[in-house]
Amino acid sequence: MSDTVHQQVRDFIVENFLFGDDKYPLEHSVSLIESDLVDSTGILELVSYLEEHFGLTIADADIVPANLDSIDNIAAFIARKRGEGRRLAG
Repeated sequence: MSDTVHQQVRDFIVENFLFGDDKYPLEHSVSLIESDLVDSTGILELVSYLEEHFGLTIADADIVPANLDSIDNIAAFIARKRGEGRRLAG
């Protein structure tokens, strides 16, 4: 499932921040902020996408680089958030 999440997030970034240019060498570990791919407004767009597409609720305290600064970080964050929901429901 993680590969699917990585690809879905990458596709969103390519479509929305690289205007569909899928030739850009976007490694899963690259910092989206330091590479100037995403700014503060872009982070809000990304959060909105993650909430809608993955059914998450993202608190303001979760909007930090450790969770959202790379495709790897985003995929790990999604996995953690999904795990939290399962623990709370179970």
